[in-house]
Amino acid sequence: MNVLQVSAEIFPLLKTGGLADIAGALPAALNAAGCEVRVLLPGFAPILADLQSGEVLAELTAPWGERVALRHGVLASLGVRAYVIDAPHLYVRAGTPYEDVQRQPYHDNHLRFALLGWVAAKLACGLDPSWQPAVVNSHDWHAALTSAYLAFGPVQGRRVASVYTVHNLAYQGVFAPIHFFDLGLPTHAFSVNGLEFHGQLSFMKAGLYFADHITTVSPTYAREIQTPEQGCGLDGLLRSRAHDLSGILNAVDEAVWNPALDAAIPYGFDAQKTAGKARCKAALQQELGLALEPDAPLFGVVSRLTEQKGLHLVLAALDALIARGGQLVLLGTGDAAFEAAFKARAFSYPQAVSVRIGYDEAYAHRVFAATDVTLVPSRFEPCGLTQMYGLKYGSLPLVHRVGGLADTVVDCTLENLADGSANGFVFDDFTPEALDRAVRRALALYARKSEWRAVRQRAMQQPLGWDKAAAQYVALYLRLLA
Repeated sequence: MNVLQVSAEIFPLLKTGGLADIAGALPAALNAAGCEVRVLLPGFAPILADLQSGEVLAELTAPWGERVALRHGVLASLGVRAYVIDAPHLYVRAGTPYEDVQRQPYHDNHLRFALLGWVAAKLACGLDPSWQPAVVNSHDWHAALTSAYLAFGPVQGRRVASVYTVHNLAYQGVFAPIHFFDLGLPTHAFSVNGLEFHGQLSFMKAGLYFADHITTVSPTYAREIQTPEQGCGLDGLLRSRAHDLSGILNAVDEAVWNPALDAAIPYGFDAQKTAGKARCKAALQQELGLALEPDAPLFGVVSRLTEQKGLHLVLAALDALIARGGQLVLLGTGDAAFEAAFKARAFSYPQAVSVRIGYDEAYAHRVFAATDVTLVPSRFEPCGLTQMYGLKYGSLPLVHRVGGLADTVVDCTLENLADGSANGFVFDDFTPEALDRAVRRALALYARKSEWRAVRQRAMQQPLGWDKAAAQYVALYLRLLA
């Protein structure tokens, strides 16, 4: 079964969040499950640089008149066949893939990512005579127009099934309605039964409305987004498509996230032999100028610094955590106010708090390897990979009971400790007080060393690889084709 995966990012070449990790790991998992997967990506500089034998497959004219080239080759870092849109005037820029150096969205983002969906539909309709997908799986708002272009495009040969995967419903790709006329879609596509969303143009809505099937990245999130609280204004549409909506829990690329083999951490370890974890902790404490106290519980945050991620709860609980002997290591970037607030705490508590603004993949691995607890107190979380990385590296997750966090973390209550299911700490109310109580539970268990070691060992031994998720995707694809 030929499957085309369409996304804006892919690890290890280009990453701004968890989307890239999934886009990088899923093709190999699907190939192992019997599919033949190719990926379609925008021609950002790191992606083009990694493309081997990148011959031009086609020269195309976009609906708004721009000339672009589509290259086909192999991504050397992943060993996967890829189509890459070669359009330097659209994709080779300073800043991030989505924002300029002043953190402002590019004025032509609607064109940059409409092109991704338009080319995906062209491939689905036979642009490459040597390979045609049976299924096109597009990811997040950047690729959401794929389904719309398929719905209004010419039907050639056998039917191609379309799957749209929502990684975060809050980021919707909403633009001024005037931009609709650039897209080359029929006028009636801009309606309540289409791309129109409160008078605006919504890429996300296009994916949700026109795809044959919608997936999210955890079962709980699939239920949550059908409610007004987490539906971001699209809950009515999602409820109407409930029979075409399912959640497939994300997984971890165990070739990348494995503390026994991880070249990014100073000392290897596994669930049975954890001496290396203690040495990783001491090494990071020394590197960051934290107090060299092996028994001080070390908490870690690797996150975008936004309100969604619950970082204001961490700030509210931080003084008490430090007073109880804890330490905090933070890696992230985001809202300037959060960056300043955490840097101020690091200045006030230099031996207990370390803050690094930015993102550093290797450093993130060292944080998970060194810390005892991974904090993920998100207001909402479609799946979350951070808590899974924490589990793999024996950094027990402390999470808010939402989305994929609820699907992967089991609270260390007495009954869960007794039956061996506990692997972290969970709180229900999105308040500083609820987070503080969970922190106190973590500290209480940390003081009971033998129980802590038992929970940590079970957490590290949990199967979190892609086998199960890939099998669910394949079953979905086959059902749609049938």
